[in-house]
Amino acid sequence: MTYPDDLKYTSEHEWVREPGESDGSVRVGITNYAQDALGDIVYVTLPEVGAKVTRGEACGELESTKSVSDIYAPLTGQIVARNEALDTSPELVNSDPYGDGWMFELQTSNADELDDLLSAADYEAEVEKG
Repeated sequence: MTYPDDLKYTSEHEWVREPGESDGSVRVGITNYAQDALGDIVYVTLPEVGAKVTRGEACGELESTKSVSDIYAPLTGQIVARNEALDTSPELVNSDPYGDGWMFELQTSNADELDDLLSAADYEAEVEKG
């Protein structure tokens, strides 16, 4: 599996697309490795817009045909958008984890936390170690 170089990653298998030139919010999803390990996603529970999340804490759930798994906040901040398409099409997480299968956007309250996330190469090495 390959992992996009323009993203940052967590050990819990979330990815973060760093802010562009807009409002500084980041987009979050799960990695191809995670969706593959989970199997067919049948239901997604996401945090509500306006919810405050803390880095490393569970803020949502993915239900697959195999199990239920937590979604962890990769950064501390406030949810500013959620992917409403997942309410009716949770399979987007499987078919396009880095595109249409994104989970939510958050406005980080501590931009320095971005520096603690893994690069694509570091994440890939961690996955290979098991």
